[in-house]
Amino acid sequence: MNRTQLKRYAKLLAKTGINVVKGQWVVVSAELDQPEFVEMVVEELYRAGAGKVTVEWSHQPLMKTQYKFEKEQSLSALAKWEIEKLEYRKKELPAMLYLESEDPDGLAGIDQEKMTNVRSARMKVIKPYRDAMDNRYQWCIAAVAGKKWAKKVFPHLSVNQAVEKLWDAILAASRADGADPVREWARHNDDIAKRCDKLNRLGLVSLEYKSSNGTDFTVGLLPEAQFMGGGEEDLSGRYFNPNIPSEEIFTSPRAGAAEGIVYSAKPLSYQGELIENFSIRFENGKAVEVKAEKNAHLLEKMISMDEGAAKLGEVALIAYDSPINNTGLLFYNTLFDENASCHLALGMGFTNTIRGYENYTKEELHQMGINDSMIHVDFMIGSKDLDIVGVTKTGERVQIFKNGNWAF
Repeated sequence: MNRTQLKRYAKLLAKTGINVVKGQWVVVSAELDQPEFVEMVVEELYRAGAGKVTVEWSHQPLMKTQYKFEKEQSLSALAKWEIEKLEYRKKELPAMLYLESEDPDGLAGIDQEKMTNVRSARMKVIKPYRDAMDNRYQWCIAAVAGKKWAKKVFPHLSVNQAVEKLWDAILAASRADGADPVREWARHNDDIAKRCDKLNRLGLVSLEYKSSNGTDFTVGLLPEAQFMGGGEEDLSGRYFNPNIPSEEIFTSPRAGAAEGIVYSAKPLSYQGELIENFSIRFENGKAVEVKAEKNAHLLEKMISMDEGAAKLGEVALIAYDSPINNTGLLFYNTLFDENASCHLALGMGFTNTIRGYENYTKEELHQMGINDSMIHVDFMIGSKDLDIVGVTKTGERVQIFKNGNWAF
């Protein structure tokens, strides 16, 4: 891959993704793929003004080994140093950059019930710290072309060719394949902000989804919530882009206000395995029935993680005629596939979608209708003929999507 273009991408993540503040601590989370790119990112973070950069590595084969040999009780417990680390991060609030490159099938064969139990137990301890840090720091999720991921997307190519092709696709989807990705993202953020403004002026109270694949679904919206997309600000007013790439305009719906059935448009990578050709049926705001051709049990485990796991935390609107979808690729990675078409998310909602959220406590925001959960899992439902109609507080019906794309 062209090193000059990769350095531009690294600069984009530092300047636009994180938008580093001078002297700030940044934590980079990465798999053991493409260490050379991680080096580039660390250098660009320092050039952007970071005072300290820490890299935390992970490795799927190591995780599989741990789950094979270590007891559930041991895996579930947080050591004293882990608690102290959470306390320190809650105090220091480092910016977080997550670089995804893992194999979509990398945890196939792992004891999924054991993993679910471990994650549930650990999250009960971690969640209060996560909640205390929410909206108080910059973060960004982006991608690196891992070898096994590349072979999953391009199975008929050699490893080197597949990695090269995946890098090309990542940069194109991330609007980072030109001479000035930072400037391109400034334009992109401006376009998204204008469409958000149009939606927010409609005063929508619900969205109705219909598609020939069987999707027939209604979700309630919160009058206090707004549609967002692209860049956002933390409580200190620092502007950052949490996802690169991102084509979505999203909001958090009213927890407990969802009826009907939705059918998946793309596979979902969850806990290192793929859930394929699935549907979820909602009654009284909760997922009450799930079906899938592959790994339905993972969906069942997912919606039973806690009380809020079966409710929706996000609705996101993305044109079927989107740059990512137009690549014709299935990335097997939620960061990309969720930005290829409309999606929903089970679990935790976004408190910052509430206007003036900083003036409310977490409890008050949840009482308003923002869902609370230890999970947040996006799944894609956007199809070529998806129609979405918005209903306003006066009862007016407004066509939002027609045949998979924006109606305005």
